[in-house]
Amino acid sequence: MCIFATIMRTFIFLGTGTSQGVPIIGCDCAVCRSNDKRDHRLRTSGLIKSDNTQIVIDAGPDFRFQMLRERIKGNIIDRLDGIVLTHFHHDHIGGLDDVRPYLHIMQKPVALYGNSDTLHHIQDETFRYAFSENPYPGAPQFATHIVKDEPFVIGDIMLQPVDVLHKENFPILGYRIDDFVYLTDVKFISSDSLEKIRGAHTLVINALRGWQHPSHLSLPEALTIIEQVKPKQAYLTHISHRLGLYDDVVKQLPENVLPAYDGLEITV
Repeated sequence: MCIFATIMRTFIFLGTGTSQGVPIIGCDCAVCRSNDKRDHRLRTSGLIKSDNTQIVIDAGPDFRFQMLRERIKGNIIDRLDGIVLTHFHHDHIGGLDDVRPYLHIMQKPVALYGNSDTLHHIQDETFRYAFSENPYPGAPQFATHIVKDEPFVIGDIMLQPVDVLHKENFPILGYRIDDFVYLTDVKFISSDSLEKIRGAHTLVINALRGWQHPSHLSLPEALTIIEQVKPKQAYLTHISHRLGLYDDVVKQLPENVLPAYDGLEITV
């Protein structure tokens, strides 16, 4: 991976919320009523880009709005070299139909990467209409690539898959790009996968709430993994309203850990 290490890259947190987003419809808690934009969270997704390559990690139901927002901010999202998926839950793939403008911009199908279960689910169930022999006019088009347990390259970005579990018997993927690691919807991580990410400079990891959940890391569990990996900086994502107000959460965290928020840009 070292041949790519000198390339300057930016990572943008497109969304940092759970499957319902924050605020939640009908909820009147302090977080959902907050006027602090850092407490407003779209579904979890990220964009990593260099001068020559732009990749989205997950494309949930808010994908269209997220990309339009970045354009308004001045980020030129004029191409999409690949969408890299962690798993097939709707809050991570629900926006795939909205890639259609990129077909016209790039004049080719959008490259879609994921493990075999994720791609089969998209092809055979959720977006079957996009893969039919006679697709509906205007349907999205994808070039699928199965991610295996080995590094792969998109443009000038090399990605190392990291096998993790959303819950028992539900393998999903995280990704390491040089010294940057992105993990979301994790509940269990093996010692082998922990070794793949140990020593990363920047770690993004999910922290749903302050107490146990059957398929997501709680804040204490996420902090334990951060301590094992020892990144210089860690960011929390896939945050629910139950974790608390941004300003209150910050006060509970070690100096090298921050809650991410939508639109946050970091150099990786």
